[in-house]
Amino acid sequence: MKILIDNGHGENTAGKRSPMWPDGTVLREWEFDRDIAQRVFFALKRHGVDVELIVKEDIDVPLSERCNRVNEIAKAVGKNNCLLVSIHANAGGGTGWEAFTSVGETRSDKFATIFYEMAEEMFEGWAVRKDTTDGDPDKESQFYILRKTVCPAVLTENFFMDTEKDCKFIMSEIGRRKVADFHVQAILNCIDRA
Repeated sequence: MKILIDNGHGENTAGKRSPMWPDGTVLREWEFDRDIAQRVFFALKRHGVDVELIVKEDIDVPLSERCNRVNEIAKAVGKNNCLLVSIHANAGGGTGWEAFTSVGETRSDKFATIFYEMAEEMFEGWAVRKDTTDGDPDKESQFYILRKTVCPAVLTENFFMDTEKDCKFIMSEIGRRKVADFHVQAILNCIDRA
């Protein structure tokens, strides 16, 4: 299985940052997304996984281009031989971790469920935000990256950058290591159970 890692947003994306906290710090989502993506990429390489970063640029690559890159790879190796993981930090005043797949029952749901199992294990004490109305834990969305890619895709929202406790966690080295390790273990489990 080939793993495709998408780090959401770019340094020129408007907004996409935390408030300035009392200590003067600010989290910029593009930097967080890329840091986690790089950590996951190199860890998976060490495990011998066939993995590719979809966005190597620091600027915001348009979603249509990201999807084209994913779809070209999926076409070459077979769409059922790929898994796209798009990494983000959340916003909107909540707390915890959640994941999204495209609308309807697809192969992505199976992989998202594996991510949820790992989140329950690794993010103990944090909210793991679910929508079980359709029989699985992931949330469904019309996000472009999920709709327009041909291979299974899971979009992770890794804590809330506009909630101070969450944001401080993902700004810390301990938090980033935990988020990266979580992705690596979930992906390895997806490969094992593909």
